[in-house]
Amino acid sequence: MSSFSLYMIGFFVFVGGLAYGAFLLGAPPTYIAVGAVILIGIGLMSATNRTRSRDVSPDAPVGETTTTTTRREI
Repeated sequence: MSSFSLYMIGFFVFVGGLAYGAFLLGAPPTYIAVGAVILIGIGLMSATNRTRSRDVSPDAPVGETTTTTTRREI
């Protein structure tokens, strides 16, 4: 199983726990649903950010990675 899948499973459990707690506290279901959707969106963004692969520099020794970005002139 990939790290992305494990991260998302854990995040869904976290969101489910928060939603259940909000339900027990008497929050309206609409607010619970909106909060869950927002949290899942944040979870997807952070999961892709944390589990993306790094570009390997051809000059770097094994084990070192670099991130490259490209800039376009306007």
